Amino acid sequence: MTKMRTVDAAVAILAKEGATEAFGLPGAAINPFYSAMRAHGGIRHTLARHVEGASHMADGYSRAADGNIGICIGTSGPAGTDMITGLYAAWADSIPMLCITGQAPVAKLHKEDFQAVDIESIAAPVTKMAMTILEPGQVPGAFQKAFQLMRSGRPGPVLLDLPFDVQMAEIEFDIDAYEPITVEKPKASRKQLEKALDMLTAAQRPLIVAGGGIINAGASAQLVELAEILNVPVIPTLMGWGTIPDDHQLMAGMVGLQTSHRYGNETMLQSDFVIGIGNRWANRHTGGLDTYTAGRKFVHIDIEPTQIGRVFSPDLGITSDAGAALDGLIEIARERQGAKSLPDYTAWVADCIARKGSLQRKTHFENVPIKPQRVYEEMNKAFGKDTTYVSTIGLSQIAGAQLLHVFGPRKWINAGQAGPLGWTAPAALGVVRGKPDETVVALSGDYDFQFMIEELAVGAQFNLPYIHVVVNNSYLGLIRQSQRGFNMEQNVSLAFENINSPETNGYGVDHVKVSEGLGCKAIRVENPSDLPAAFDKAKALMDEFKVPVVVEVILEKITNISMGVEINGVNEFEELAERGADAPTSIISMLD
Repeated sequence: MTKMRTVDAAVAILAKEGATEAFGLPGAAINPFYSAMRAHGGIRHTLARHVEGASHMADGYSRAADGNIGICIGTSGPAGTDMITGLYAAWADSIPMLCITGQAPVAKLHKEDFQAVDIESIAAPVTKMAMTILEPGQVPGAFQKAFQLMRSGRPGPVLLDLPFDVQMAEIEFDIDAYEPITVEKPKASRKQLEKALDMLTAAQRPLIVAGGGIINAGASAQLVELAEILNVPVIPTLMGWGTIPDDHQLMAGMVGLQTSHRYGNETMLQSDFVIGIGNRWANRHTGGLDTYTAGRKFVHIDIEPTQIGRVFSPDLGITSDAGAALDGLIEIARERQGAKSLPDYTAWVADCIARKGSLQRKTHFENVPIKPQRVYEEMNKAFGKDTTYVSTIGLSQIAGAQLLHVFGPRKWINAGQAGPLGWTAPAALGVVRGKPDETVVALSGDYDFQFMIEELAVGAQFNLPYIHVVVNNSYLGLIRQSQRGFNMEQNVSLAFENINSPETNGYGVDHVKVSEGLGCKAIRVENPSDLPAAFDKAKALMDEFKVPVVVEVILEKITNISMGVEINGVNEFEELAERGADAPTSIISMLD
């Protein structure tokens, strides 16, 4: 055993648990922890400009890094409260993330000391565990428990709060004797999976709904294998987008009120059976439950038992890790395939493919100012299958999910349930840390971009290159569209005459100048025909300077994006495409 400070023990545990990527801001109450990181040398730290930004960076890293856990670090008081939005975003989407805060000395916690706040109570509702560690000897066990909790069952974030005197205290600790606690993941029984497969094969028009739990389990390849053995179409949720490539013939489109495809909704309405794996039946996916569930039976497989039946009661519920369930289903399906007892769904698949070919939204518009649909058309052409997209909320994200194409797991990084404005830029920086060899492209409206625009400086300082497409209509576009129901347009315009940048033509903030002032490169595009060259230039600038490159696209100020309140009642505000006219070549060739 070796006598050492608790913070030295904690940093050694982080390294042994494989959590070596940290984002944060030092401060007086957390400086002992920073000194331990400096002494140990095994934790890379990225200095954020705002603690909320650091939390989104850690979140983005965890989403991208396929098993590794991002760390967010801050001092006492407001640093912890600034992390709450980041904790909420991670908790809502089942993302493991470790937040570490400094705290006033234990003896002063009840005396309203400077920056002493009960962060344990504040963070508890949006974490799997929030703990102010009052005894030095508890530090190793608390960190050990934190990692087990973050990885067990439904993943999620943890906050550990370290009083200053606890950080400075010495304990006996031997890192060589430290072992991670076994991660707990439920596994479906063969009997349960046989029943689920019996129900599926009894149907005439079955579907698989693939949720984000499949991505968390690293089981996308198993999903595709199961779908191919059964020859059953797949509907990915927004969080499960990429579990099956968009150009796979069994990818039947996304379903929902906003981030959905016309052909996906129509296919759902034609189905008679749905097996959901690792999904949570989010309301933007289902819409009205009477419409969504009518005429079809449901099996729900989820790692969290209390998630089953939370939104509606399935005909069969199974508690299981998505990967374990898929492995079991594949084994049984192969046996039945060998016995030639699987139904032939060729005609059903052909119907789904026909809908995919005929129910496309139009994207090729020549308008100036630019219509947003054209931006996504050109993004599909400019960025390859290995591109990872990052987005969070707004009309930009909704239209992006309707019109972009994703070809693999962890290639669509999105704060799905929480949708906090400002998440995109810092999360993209975390994604770059997690995927240093891939092209990362972020997508924001002007308001999301302005929320945490200061974090661009982090990308410039630490050479974290990515492309940030900002579609600028000088509006809170999604709120403006939702206000139509109130016959008003209230406090949603961001436009003004910028006395320092008349070239913005009344659109207000000069995003090009601001981005350049923060050490990045930026391009403004006002004509749709210039988009291909702008994206090519952005890639070249990113490769040359290794900094974020902003491509600001000036949009027409008002465009209503397809959405509705029922999956059979989505409003299509723009003219629709002829058969497959706007789909990428890979999808058209598959359809034909």
